[in-house]
Amino acid sequence: MSTAIIAGASGLTGKALLKRLIASHHYERVITLERRASASVSGNHVVLQVDFNALPTLPPCDDAYCCLGTTITKAGSRVAFRNVDYAAVVNFAKGAREAGARQFLVVSALGASAASSIFYNRVKGEMEDAVAALGFNTVHVFQPALLMGDRTESRLVERLSIAAFKSITPLLVGGIRKYRPIHVDVVSRAMLTAALNGTNRTNGGHSTNGATRYESDLIQAMGK
Repeated sequence: MSTAIIAGASGLTGKALLKRLIASHHYERVITLERRASASVSGNHVVLQVDFNALPTLPPCDDAYCCLGTTITKAGSRVAFRNVDYAAVVNFAKGAREAGARQFLVVSALGASAASSIFYNRVKGEMEDAVAALGFNTVHVFQPALLMGDRTESRLVERLSIAAFKSITPLLVGGIRKYRPIHVDVVSRAMLTAALNGTNRTNGGHSTNGATRYESDLIQAMGK
């Protein structure tokens, strides 16, 4: 039996993923790293309160999942956004690698690229490259389109975007199918599928620079 460790379990995708990991018979123990302490929800769920800017030595683990992420608006500045979406993710990846994790699975964004002229996409791309360089046996990068799910906070712009995309979803076919909104339950299922398959070659992702990347249309297919 294996141990999974997850960062970002309080977010939209992270909550869906945590439920799936706990229910999976593959993991004997599921460890979540949280900024604020909370009670575990099952016997195999362990919660550790941490500071992602100064992570302690992490317990031994096999697979590491990362759903950390925010928006520039919510973070308050580009510096604060980068501190979460780059620094905290890379710090977690380094800690997980030192704790023995063989696989690292991270949620990024569609269009992520270190060469992008768009700040958000560039930070995501730089994060992907930094994680891929850490020496994991396998790095899985998930690049979903607009995420759907039940949010605890209200994001008016995001709700309007989802409504607009839903109305044109039937028109998003062929090469632009990947821009269809995707539910977090599908993303979480795809992440677990990739982890259990265990090898980059079996999932159909695009392997470059030490990581296998899955764009939103492939995530949709994997998460059915």
